Amino acid sequence: MLQIIVTLAIFAALVIPVGTYMYHIATNQKTFADAVFNRVDGAIYKVFKISRAGMDWKQYALNLLMTNAVMIGVGYLVLRLQGILFANPNGIEGMESTLSFNTIISFMTNTNLQHYSGESGLSYFSQVFVIIFMMFTSAASGYAACMAFCRGLAGGRKDLGNFYEDMVRITTRILIPFAFIVGLLLVSQGVPQNFIENITVGTIEGTKQDLAMGPVAALESIKHIGTNGGGFFGANSATPFENPTIISNITELISMMLLPGACVITFGRMVHDRRKEAAAEKNALLPAAKKRVIFGSQGRVIFAAMSMIFLISLTLCFTSESAGNPALEQAGLSQEMGSMEGKEVRFGIAQSSLFTTVTTSFTTGTVNNMHDTLTPMGGFVPLLNMMLNCVFGGKGVGLMNMLMYVILTVFICGLMIGRTPEYLGKKIEGKEMKLVAIVLIVHPLLILGFSALAVASSAGLEGITNPGFHGLTQVLYEYASSAANNGSGFEGLADNSYFWNITAGLAMFFGRYIAIAAQLAIAGSLLAKRKMNETVGTLRTDNVIFTLVLVFIVYIFAALTFLPALALGPIAEHLTLWMP
Repeated sequence: MLQIIVTLAIFAALVIPVGTYMYHIATNQKTFADAVFNRVDGAIYKVFKISRAGMDWKQYALNLLMTNAVMIGVGYLVLRLQGILFANPNGIEGMESTLSFNTIISFMTNTNLQHYSGESGLSYFSQVFVIIFMMFTSAASGYAACMAFCRGLAGGRKDLGNFYEDMVRITTRILIPFAFIVGLLLVSQGVPQNFIENITVGTIEGTKQDLAMGPVAALESIKHIGTNGGGFFGANSATPFENPTIISNITELISMMLLPGACVITFGRMVHDRRKEAAAEKNALLPAAKKRVIFGSQGRVIFAAMSMIFLISLTLCFTSESAGNPALEQAGLSQEMGSMEGKEVRFGIAQSSLFTTVTTSFTTGTVNNMHDTLTPMGGFVPLLNMMLNCVFGGKGVGLMNMLMYVILTVFICGLMIGRTPEYLGKKIEGKEMKLVAIVLIVHPLLILGFSALAVASSAGLEGITNPGFHGLTQVLYEYASSAANNGSGFEGLADNSYFWNITAGLAMFFGRYIAIAAQLAIAGSLLAKRKMNETVGTLRTDNVIFTLVLVFIVYIFAALTFLPALALGPIAEHLTLWMP
């Protein structure tokens, strides 16, 4: 428990300054590192002839999609041809076509779902040029969309910004420096960073074993900073080569949590600034005193709601895993240490439960234990987190999804009390609600639709390795992870097949780009509207009551859409285990 408290305390201490730094970048304000980064960014704009003109939501979305499409095409070719390309000392052959499709979609959508083992499936060139490169660009694309979305909601300008400028600044000023620092920390803990071929060593049993080498630390750093997930090795962060110590484990945890949490602070500061500017314009004078702002009232509500859902999930996961397995208890195996199946002894229940909750709340997808071996309710937690897809989330997407629920809550509460639905001074009308509905409906449609297809077809059933309730949970988890762009998996599923590669790839693609396009459209629509003055009848969205209602709406929506499927999966499995 102390380890959990310490980790969360470090996160709380770091998220505020990082959020402030990101706010300065999002609003083009001065930072301490401008002397260096202005020159770097300027050189990139000049070399690639990048126009920095502002874009409306259609231009922003189109440029994001086109850029991602080009990288998908190039990356696919590299994976298919890696066998004849350089930097391949282990002689790994080109990747099969459907697996290449799944992999390239996975990493470009910031999902990083892996139907292969990295140490045996990819050359060093593919690991660097495709995997690590896309970990930067996909994360930057998501954060850029989030910044544009926040500008649209905050108002006070004519456009959403410039996609290429946002992407460059996020990459050079946030992702690269942070990944470099985290990479050094991981190397100091023993994570490999080289380009030598695999090493064959003798074991104490007298046999030979191949130890995979490669640029592991570089991948691990951006994998967590960019909330990417995946892993250099098939065992992911459960292997000592990716995560050798408690210090490296805490480093990876903080890395996952930092930027998604900071995005909320950035949003709150942007909205606060716009309100302050509007007040100054109304009164024709500047405020007499400057009050230090950390979250801003709107950011504080969202951060509190996300934190409540996160802590509920963490508590449930920790208590479930600590309770152990009653079947093993009856067989005479002590469960005093909790359910240690599939977990690393060096991490134990506390760090494993925290990692499980964080990686699916912040939609990273990395794992330090095998989720397929979690207790039924322990597995219920990461599954539900991905179905909600708004508990901090990753690469700015979690904030945008939570704001969809905020707008939905405003609309419902406004109608219930007979007030015009307004958010941040902008009227919420039919157009915005239709777009919100698209975002919120597409996600469960992808999960439940593809899950139904999997259990109804022979190709899907062939991949299910466990009968009964657990087998359904495996299927739900695969598509929840894909649609939420998370990337973790119940690894008992035999998912490297034509059916699973293609369907999971489609879930990742539509789960990513339909939502982003609709959210940018909402931002553009609200940006174009006239700001309305607050009155006595305006619904407050910055108090405790609204925070509690928001959390309630999130859970109600999840219950209405996912409870029947969850009842047939982890809930039923839990009941059969504890109430046989």
